[in-house]
Amino acid sequence: MVQYFLDGGPFMYPILGVFIIGLAFVIERFVSLTLSSVNTKKFVIGVNKALNEGGHEAAMELCSSTRGPVASVFNAGMMRWNRGIDQVEKAIMSAGQIELSFLEKNLVWLSTVIAVAPMLGFTGTVWGMIGAFKAIAAANDISPSIVAGGISEALLTTVFGLIVAMIIQVFNNLFISMIDKIVGDMQESSVQFIDTLVEYDEKNSKAAE
Repeated sequence: MVQYFLDGGPFMYPILGVFIIGLAFVIERFVSLTLSSVNTKKFVIGVNKALNEGGHEAAMELCSSTRGPVASVFNAGMMRWNRGIDQVEKAIMSAGQIELSFLEKNLVWLSTVIAVAPMLGFTGTVWGMIGAFKAIAAANDISPSIVAGGISEALLTTVFGLIVAMIIQVFNNLFISMIDKIVGDMQESSVQFIDTLVEYDEKNSKAAE
């Protein structure tokens, strides 16, 4: 593999650099999204229990001490509870948009790597073919031994560029799938959370009467 890399010519180094950058963002996104994933059903049950047993303060404390976008969205809603359910819904929607932007952070760089790596490979291909034709012109001969080096260099850069793009594409699709799941859980749990707050307010209003 190392020999193939060396035989690929000068364009193999920028392809390698792009691959390293892509892997760095892959690691960052994997760690971030893994930390953002929580057992949403268990968390919602815990919030409901805290709300019914300890009231608003207990539920808010649980939300603020739990990691992940779902807890952050719930916490934003709890902070607006005294302003009414409408304000809670708006706060949850706004917080959800903010959390989504954090979840999608740096995915654009993965897309950039996916696009740039093959282009570098194809550029290396053109460069290798230019070298092959220069060798033919210099030798005034078209024997296979003369053009083999340039053609080999051309094909290797294309292969490595495509391999880099495919590897990063797999991770990018994985992250998009993880984000979709987190967002789906966040939306579903937010609806349940608002229903719980409405029921809690109605119960307290009846108790006060």
